[in-house]
Amino acid sequence: MITSVEPGIYRPGKHGIRIENLVNTIKDVSNEFNEFYAFECLTVAPISTKIVKKDLLEQNQIDWLNGYNALVFEKLSPFLNEDEVAWLKEETRKI
Repeated sequence: MITSVEPGIYRPGKHGIRIENLVNTIKDVSNEFNEFYAFECLTVAPISTKIVKKDLLEQNQIDWLNGYNALVFEKLSPFLNEDEVAWLKEETRKI
């Protein structure tokens, strides 16, 4: 099943942000309790870390963001020219 994941926050009269990805639901783990599923990103775009306040994040959130941006770089860079790869590398660098 394909689902749209759209976390966002809106501050009335100030600003807002939404990150949107299409994901495929895939089997992840089976054990004595049941089958469990995970999401595989189908659409990828870098999440800018320029405005992220790292000290407000927990380590698992930092790990997820770094892992996601690494996936973006891995999937997109083979299709880009040298200048575009340099730009994407900067946009997806670890925080």
